[in-house]
Amino acid sequence: MSSTILDDKTFTELNYEKTTERDTEFNNCVFKKCDFTEAEFALCKFIDCVFEDCNLSMIKWNRSTLNNVIFKQCKLLGVNFSPCEDFLFTVRFESCMLDYSSFMAKKMPKTHFVKSSLKEVTFTEAILTGSVFDECDLNGTVFSRTDLTSVNFANALNFIIDPELNTIKHATFSADGLEGLLFKYNIKVV
Repeated sequence: MSSTILDDKTFTELNYEKTTERDTEFNNCVFKKCDFTEAEFALCKFIDCVFEDCNLSMIKWNRSTLNNVIFKQCKLLGVNFSPCEDFLFTVRFESCMLDYSSFMAKKMPKTHFVKSSLKEVTFTEAILTGSVFDECDLNGTVFSRTDLTSVNFANALNFIIDPELNTIKHATFSADGLEGLLFKYNIKVV
């Protein structure tokens, strides 16, 4: 079984909507203004890649590897990252829209989410130790049995986290964020 290996390529305005790619390895590649809506990547590897201003809504990552992949100004609506390979799974999101996506049971320590929308995202049973949510909207996002040890929520907005259902040891919160930790107790913070 042979696979395709692509190194140091830049793809611009590629339309890959509803297309399937299988057993392809992308090393140090850049994708600019590409449309991957409802595309499927099966057994693919993305290593040291950058996606800029791309639409990856409803993309399927069937057993694909995302190792040191950066998403900048991308639309990733309804993306399920759970089928991605756990080994070396490292991603970063900058100014992205990740609404309705799922990171259920993902091991993703030290992940950076910067100036992104994560409305109604699922982090159930995920490991996010040392991660950062910098100026991110977490309205409706689900944290349940999630390891949030040393996670920085100081600039995060609209989150609700149950300290009894999640590990939050050494996590950082602003005084304004306390309401999101006390929500279930029906306490008014002023």
